[in-house]
Amino acid sequence: MTRRPLADVPAPLSVAASLAAVEGLILMLFGVLEVAAFTGTRAAMGATTAAFFLAYGAVLIGCGWAMVRGRSWARSPVVLGQLIQMGIAWSFRGGETTLVAVGLAIVAVVVLVGIFHPASIAHLSDEPAP
Repeated sequence: MTRRPLADVPAPLSVAASLAAVEGLILMLFGVLEVAAFTGTRAAMGATTAAFFLAYGAVLIGCGWAMVRGRSWARSPVVLGQLIQMGIAWSFRGGETTLVAVGLAIVAVVVLVGIFHPASIAHLSDEPAP
C-alpha cells in the first residue's frame, strides 16, 4: 500500500478526520479530568474510566490521522465511534441536555457523511487509482 500525499485528501474526508481528532482530544481531556478527580473511595472506577477515555481518545486521533494518510482500516473504528456517539446523543435528548444531544448528533452525522462521501471512499480504497 502506498502513502497518498496529504494534498490529495478530499475535503469531506479532511473534515471527518479533523472532527474525529477533535472528539479524541475531548475524550482525552475527560480522561485527564477523571484522573484529577480521583478519590480513595472510587479509585478503581476512576482509574478504569480514565484509562478508557484516554485510550478511546488516542484511538480516534490515530484513526483520524490514518484516514488522512489513506489507510482504509481506520474507517471502521471511526464509524463505530460515531455510532456510539449517536447512541449517547439519543440518551441526552429531552430536558436541559437537548442541545448537547443535538450537537453530538450533528457532529456524528457530519463525520459519517464525510467518511462515506464517494471521494473519501476512493481515497481510502486499497485499489490503485485509474
